[in-house]
Amino acid sequence: MSTVTRASLAEHIYSQVGLSRNESADLLEHVLERVAQELESGNTVKISGFGTFSVRQKGRRTGRNPKTGIEVPILPRSVLVFRPSQLLRSRVNGQPTDAIEDDAE
Repeated sequence: MSTVTRASLAEHIYSQVGLSRNESADLLEHVLERVAQELESGNTVKISGFGTFSVRQKGRRTGRNPKTGIEVPILPRSVLVFRPSQLLRSRVNGQPTDAIEDDAE
């Protein structure tokens, strides 16, 4: 199983869309930068047929060091959450997506 990288995505854009390699890489960078900016602003990013990225706030809580058992405060923080679309879930599970596509229309 291989890892998808920015370079491989840019190469795929180049081969499928017909932009130059530099234009393909720039396009990918602009898309990723825009997604990151929206998430930084606290907005949700929904990509139809793929999924939804959102930022969730986690409150302060008390954790425990498993080695020593001492309680440690865990400070509030933001976490990135991805919720895949039903279409993506079906594809990953090898199920036919025809019925889902018909329902989406």
